[in-house]
Amino acid sequence: MRKAVVFAVLLASFSAQAQVPTSSHNYEFANGNWFDGQKFVRRTFYSVGGLLSRKRPGHVDRAFDLSGKYVVPPFGEAHNHNLDWSSDERFARINKMYLEAGIFYVKNPNSLLRSKQPTSARINLPTSVDGILSNGGLTGSGGHPTEIVIPQRGFKPEDGEGGFYYVIDNATDLERKWPIIMAGKPDFIKTYLLYSEEYAKRKDDKAYDGWKGLDPAILPEIVRRAHHDGLRVSTHVETAADFHAAVAAGVDEINHLPGFRPERNDIANYTNLFRYMISEADAILAGKKQIVVVTTIGEAIDQTFNEKLSEPDRLAVRSMLVQNLHLLRKYRVPIAIGSDNFRQTALAEALSLSKLQAFDNLTLLKMWTEATAATIFPKRKIGYLKDGYEANFLVLTGSPLVDFANVKRIELRVKQGEPLQP
Repeated sequence: MRKAVVFAVLLASFSAQAQVPTSSHNYEFANGNWFDGQKFVRRTFYSVGGLLSRKRPGHVDRAFDLSGKYVVPPFGEAHNHNLDWSSDERFARINKMYLEAGIFYVKNPNSLLRSKQPTSARINLPTSVDGILSNGGLTGSGGHPTEIVIPQRGFKPEDGEGGFYYVIDNATDLERKWPIIMAGKPDFIKTYLLYSEEYAKRKDDKAYDGWKGLDPAILPEIVRRAHHDGLRVSTHVETAADFHAAVAAGVDEINHLPGFRPERNDIANYTNLFRYMISEADAILAGKKQIVVVTTIGEAIDQTFNEKLSEPDRLAVRSMLVQNLHLLRKYRVPIAIGSDNFRQTALAEALSLSKLQAFDNLTLLKMWTEATAATIFPKRKIGYLKDGYEANFLVLTGSPLVDFANVKRIELRVKQGEPLQP
């Protein structure tokens, strides 16, 4: 029985990762400035059967003159939950919002199990965003996100345990529930660490409901099981101690830069900024293991430009965020862009990061196109404009290396070799 479950999970994972381009047309895209990973180079590319080629095919159905405009890979959203629970009408709005922003790839780290089938039927199509879903996340009793499963947020009584989350307090829970988790065919596993340095203190205290998570000691076994079953693991963190525990456990992705929000979302709790500052040793190990860190700091950045806060407070929080980002960059930790903003997309996150000026435009563009695509669909040939890669790209009217805001000025979107209709 277990072998059958594992096979089904691996098959579902492969189908989510290895999407095949579907275009039956051959197109020429001439006179464009194509991003080669470092700079823009004047080239002509062809879309042949949905793949990029520098070689002209025997037959071209249509030629596009890009007139010196700038071609980049599509953008990604490495952390958002807005694909979930959607009606057809609502999904159409979300899909339009993403495609208009040039975002083709979306990762939902914690989704409602009962919505998986209808959501899966709407995504990963030539005219939709491509996405993956984790199903319910793994947390501790009273841990995040158990506190949000309430009727006021649109949840049903059955959406708690086994729906939006799985409570794993010990090895017995994990052993008993793992086959159930796998039976839901998640695309990856989402786990939660919140203030894990105080796990014993918070574990049985309901005053901390929603602000606690897994016992950090059980995370390595979750990672071992997930990797055995062919799945990557993403872990929600809040503090530098959470970051340390996630890196030590060997997770594949860390969701949220430590310090992305203060405890209980109370700005006054930013007073102890040291608890959010990543250690150099942990950054080194994360770089060696190539553990991806997803930003989700747009709102925190915006707060540091809000004059309602005192200037010393604004500068201190901004300095903490920049120091963490620079440390990750120094040790070659892959950084992906995700917003975790239900009503917006990673476009807002990318623009906030640009305003922070922690990275130059080239670095930021590569984070949003290369690293973000890779953490969503690591087995697909996307994120680069090269021969044999999927013919997915955007044509911009200006260079984002000169002015990053040019990422908003999209003239043409091509997905799986086909131009998308406006």
